[in-house]
Amino acid sequence: MIKHCCHEMEKAIEFDCKQHNDEYECPDTLISYNPKFDEYGIIIHDGGTASSGISYCPWCGTELPKSKRDLWFDTLEVLGFEEPNEQDIPEQFQGSDWYRDT
Repeated sequence: MIKHCCHEMEKAIEFDCKQHNDEYECPDTLISYNPKFDEYGIIIHDGGTASSGISYCPWCGTELPKSKRDLWFDTLEVLGFEEPNEQDIPEQFQGSDWYRDT
């Protein structure tokens, strides 16, 4: 279970809209969280799936974890995956298990 910095962030991440199936389509969803990279962002509602990374919680001001995106790619490269977005990578790298188990 991923623990976020505060109750407000928890609510923002767990937001479940009854009208929209995708968080990027719902104008009420403001924050995205990518557990694979441990990244937080403010959703840019422009019809796509973009978000702008944030370093601090907008509610409590807590510094958020540094993105593990580069580490993810570096770790997979060491394991022989040159193009992980185009290759079948181990299941543990699909979520947060790869860095939580270390």
